[in-house]
Amino acid sequence: MTKLPTNTTARLAALREHLAKHNLQAFIVPSEDAHQSEYIAPCDARRAYISGFTGSAGVAVVTSTKAALWTDGRYYLQGSQQLDSNWILQKDGLPEVPSRSEWLTQVLPAASRIGIDAELVSVNEAKVLSDSLTKAGHSIVHTPNLVDAIWEGRPARPVNPVKVLDLKYSGQPFEEKIAALQQQLKQEKRSAFVVTALDEIAWLFNLRGSDVECNPVFFSYSIVTVDNVFLFIDESKLTAEVKAHLGSKVIVKPYGSVFEHLKAFQSAGVAEKVWIDMRCSQAVKEALGGDANTVVARSPIQMAKAIKNATELQGFRECHKRDAVALSRYFAWLEDELVNKKNTTITEAEGADRLEAFRKAIPDFVGLSFDTISSTGANGAIIHYKPEHGNCAVIDVNKMYLCDSGAQFLDGTTDTTRTMHFGTPTAREKDAYTRVLKGHIQLDMLVFPVGTTGYIIDAISRLPLWRAGLDFRHGTGHGVGSYLNVHEGPHGIGYRITLNDVKLAEGMTVTNEPGYYEDGAFGIRIENVLLIKKVNTPTASATATTSASST
Repeated sequence: MTKLPTNTTARLAALREHLAKHNLQAFIVPSEDAHQSEYIAPCDARRAYISGFTGSAGVAVVTSTKAALWTDGRYYLQGSQQLDSNWILQKDGLPEVPSRSEWLTQVLPAASRIGIDAELVSVNEAKVLSDSLTKAGHSIVHTPNLVDAIWEGRPARPVNPVKVLDLKYSGQPFEEKIAALQQQLKQEKRSAFVVTALDEIAWLFNLRGSDVECNPVFFSYSIVTVDNVFLFIDESKLTAEVKAHLGSKVIVKPYGSVFEHLKAFQSAGVAEKVWIDMRCSQAVKEALGGDANTVVARSPIQMAKAIKNATELQGFRECHKRDAVALSRYFAWLEDELVNKKNTTITEAEGADRLEAFRKAIPDFVGLSFDTISSTGANGAIIHYKPEHGNCAVIDVNKMYLCDSGAQFLDGTTDTTRTMHFGTPTAREKDAYTRVLKGHIQLDMLVFPVGTTGYIIDAISRLPLWRAGLDFRHGTGHGVGSYLNVHEGPHGIGYRITLNDVKLAEGMTVTNEPGYYEDGAFGIRIENVLLIKKVNTPTASATATTSASST
């Protein structure tokens, strides 16, 4: 059964009424929450609510007469299937597709006012939008969130309990992490650093939560000064164990009071500026007093978190071994059902459930690290496909089967993709699979000079495909957190020029996942998590990747 797109006519009409009330000609709805998270809680799924598009990346723009949604190559096909006739799908990254600012300039009258919630837009994106739209004669207006105003039955914000991550898994006491950050503040002559990314807060304090599905994080902010540490969190989340873990040196404040504290902080007249990350919200920057009181630069926690310590690296190896057992059991079960028992009733969603059941039997399993992509035939071409019971295909022995899945364990996070055919693949499928496999092996065996970036090596995984005029519309690899978010920066392997800003370094994790997708036919992806390590070559020291996965 094909699921019809959500009818957004009434929602758009309600939103446009609020546009008129606020004298706005357009409103921008990002995907992210106030912490610029990629994966969000249901209460923050504003873009999905207004558009019906459920992919993890995308920006909706609504004017008084038009509505458009921008998303990247992972979601072109999904966007075309989920958006109803009210929407224009803008395939971000294609040469002929206008940017949001260009499109707004084309469709809006002169001197228009464009609204956006300052808590949901990063300082970098806010500057890009303001510069481009101001140049075209328009203005950006920070407003309350207009989607919240029309969202009937909006879910409540989660208040799930937080738990301590034992030192045997974290490998470093949180007090040492904070001391290192405070020392860096002194060296950089900054009065404080405002931590807004949820995974950075979880890592910094050696705490984990469950406020966001598949991501062991919790809603909070933190401010670290050279002398004090503040954690802004709903205190009902904190168990006695967590309070004892934090001790008396961490000052706990209500989650909702962070902006009042930021305003008071900047009004105190501290001589040295406050360090904020380029991904933090524009609202945080404004609360601190703007450019006069802030320095915008990459979070120092982001790189510290990306380079895993010895305990975390060993945890990656061990959890991947255990996870490989679950994957092997699943694929053996599936092959037996499809080939030997001739079972023609197993749906993609039932396959995902069976794989999760195998994982649940593994020691230290906490949950999935993302929704399992269990896809047969044409659904494999939907790069971030999510099967749903009652609305998915039956796994077909005569079609390609792509399974991208992962789990959260106390000692690490897994992310593995395998593509299989349980019948007889076509010559086209075999050729495409072989090219993807060649690219995967080339990257897996790579030895590269110290200082190399993921942008530089991305082409290596694509060369076998390029020789046949083929390619794939996503990055080759992303960092992986240690019992944290499955997508972790700042590094990665891909064609985005920003990936040239961060050098691959010993101790980082990164996925190796080239693929190929034919819309309406099949999808192929092969993925392992790699660990980056130093190696000795005959003439000099270099860096190499080594697989954390045994599958």
